[in-house]
Amino acid sequence: MSHLPLFLLLFSFLLSLSTADVGTASSYSPPYIPTRCFGNDRSQFPSDGTIAAAGSGIWNNGGACSRRYVVRCLSSQTPAACISDATVEVTVVDQAAGLGSRQSMAGTTMALSQAAYRRIASLDARAINIEFAPV
Repeated sequence: MSHLPLFLLLFSFLLSLSTADVGTASSYSPPYIPTRCFGNDRSQFPSDGTIAAAGSGIWNNGGACSRRYVVRCLSSQTPAACISDATVEVTVVDQAAGLGSRQSMAGTTMALSQAAYRRIASLDARAINIEFAPV
């Protein structure tokens, strides 16, 4: 059995992260609508609820709406908060500064829905350091 397909998949993932940026992420809780991108339209959300609100550095006057990013937890002040080797793909649906729901910490690069945050870190961590790249 050849390991070539697995190697190529891993290589393409690592190549995509070579253009990654670093920042911080917080979590935010429901309600997730209305959003700055699409109002009350629930069809904007992926079925698994992995959404994000863009912080001021990536919001780009709404240009971030619908952008997808792969996000990985690098570190946190909370011990053992990051889930080793885990990534999550999120879709930007909102602006972090204007969220109607509570963030675990304001001023981060991204606010991740609880579903997205749980995939890469413990919700006990108020904020995490992340690596993120466009999909």
